[in-house]
Order: sequence, then structure tokens, then C-alpha cells
Amino acid sequence: MADEINKLVILGSGPAGLTAALYSARANLSPLLIEGNEPGGQLTITTEVENYPGFEHGIQGPEMMDVFRRQVTRFGTRFMTGAVTEARLGKRPFELVVDGKMVKAEAVIISTGASAKLLGIESEKRLMGYGVSACATCDGAFFKDKEAIVVGGGDTAMEEANFLTRFVTKATIVHRRDALRASKIMQDRVRRNPKIAFIWDSAIDEIFGDPKNGVSSVRLKNLKTGATADHKTDAVFVAIGHQPNTEIFKGQLAMDEIGYLKVKSGSTYTSIEGVFAAGDVADSVYRQAVTAAGTGCMAAIDAERWLEAQEAGRR
Repeated sequence: MADEINKLVILGSGPAGLTAALYSARANLSPLLIEGNEPGGQLTITTEVENYPGFEHGIQGPEMMDVFRRQVTRFGTRFMTGAVTEARLGKRPFELVVDGKMVKAEAVIISTGASAKLLGIESEKRLMGYGVSACATCDGAFFKDKEAIVVGGGDTAMEEANFLTRFVTKATIVHRRDALRASKIMQDRVRRNPKIAFIWDSAIDEIFGDPKNGVSSVRLKNLKTGATADHKTDAVFVAIGHQPNTEIFKGQLAMDEIGYLKVKSGSTYTSIEGVFAAGDVADSVYRQAVTAAGTGCMAAIDAERWLEAQEAGRR
């Protein structure tokens, strides 16, 4: 494989990467998709998906990714399991080191996604998808007429809390400090919302519940006094930010201060010719499966046209 030069290598196997693979495979580019250590991306830790078009009655996240995978395999996508530990994008063909093996590519689509920052407690991991979520837009509708906690103090947490009040009877924002980091307009919006309450200077110590019955309550610790108290809730939405998975591209590709890849307006072109970005790795705003899939389609078309132009230039 070290000597073989692939026309197109796709990094990441979530909706963006698999949609890019679908379009590029049908264009006879025979893409190589490097799955990463978590094949399927964030949807593999999602239970019910109800907001993706075409699945009238909803579908389980892992099942949906399996459908995507079977579809792209049918058109000739090749798969490689492993994580890219080094990317050399300074010259073509591009060189990627995957678990110690060299992979070369004429063009690369980066769809490595973004990871939600989490609290890091065991019960959060155990109940993720069963009452614990990092996306109100994805899961808020499951908690109609119930109560929810939102963890965070920035604009994302305010947006999540406001959105949740379309469904829940009460959304309580739990914040580590006694003042919000959110912009004034977002703070004003949540303070005017009668369904939103606040618990200050506190953090979640424990989440109680089980996968069968969901979340029942949380244990909150006051960070000033050290006192703990249990608080009844049906859901916990963690909204403390996302981290794009772009560490290995730092110093090579243009990105914003958080690490999201910058793309040329109206396209998926990054700052390096022949390298394209799709999905949450370049999207700090929407972060939905359907928008990721849409940019995966764009990246495949951009890559196909770019490769065609390169071949035309050599003729």
C-alpha cells in the first residue's frame, strides 16, 4: 500500500465521509475510506434518529450508519480501519500515516468530525443516548412535557436551553460559576424565558438512572461550599462545547481559533489544493447528520472536478 497512490482518500466514516464515499465511488474514483477508531462517528452513540429524511419511523444511530456503509460498499468503496496519526500535506501525492502504515493520495477529503466536550463521569458515558445528550436539536423532542438540565454557561448552552423549552416543562441551567459567559443577547433571551431556571456555582457529580428507564436525577455539588444535593430531572444536556478532530492538521491547514477547518465560501476547498473538508470538522453551527451528509456530497463533487482538472492539465 505504501507504493500505491489512491486517487481519493476519505478520512472519517460518519455521514459526511460515507456520503462522500457514495458519490465518489459512483464517479469511479474507487475511494479508500479510513474509518478511524470509532467507525460510524457520533451517530454510533446515538439511539433513536428521527430527523433524517427518508426514515419515516426513525432509526437507531448504529443501524443507520450500517445502512450507509452497505450502500457505499455496493459501489466499490474500499475500507481501512485505523487512525491517521500523521498527515503530510505539503506536497503531492499527499502522505497519511495510518497506524504506522503509509497511505498516499492524489486528493483527500477530511471528515473526521468534532467531539462533544463531556463531563467525564462514568454515569454520563453509561447513560449517553438514554437521557444524556450533547445535542438538544437532535434529542429535545423525546422529552416532551418532562424536565431537563442543561450544563454550561456559553451561547451553546443558552441556545440549547431555549430550544428545549419548546418541549420540556422546565429547563434548568447548571453552571460552574455565578455568571454566564454567553453573549448579552443570549443571556437576555434565557432570562426572559419563564421555563428556564438557574443553579449557580455547581457541577454534576453523578447522574442516576438506567438505560431501560432513562435518567431520574442528578447529584449536584456546590463548588463554593462543597455541599451536595440531589435534583430530579428526566434528561441531562451537556453543552460545554465541541472540539473538532483536527489536531494532526495544525500548522498545515487554515483553521479558526477553536480548530474548525476553514473552507472557501460555497465550497469544501481548504487552504491546500486537493484537500477538502466535510461535516462537523468544518461546521461549528449546525452539526447535524443531514448537513454533514450534504457537505460530504459537495466534497466528493469538488474532489472529482479537481482531479479531472489535474488530469486535463497533464494531457
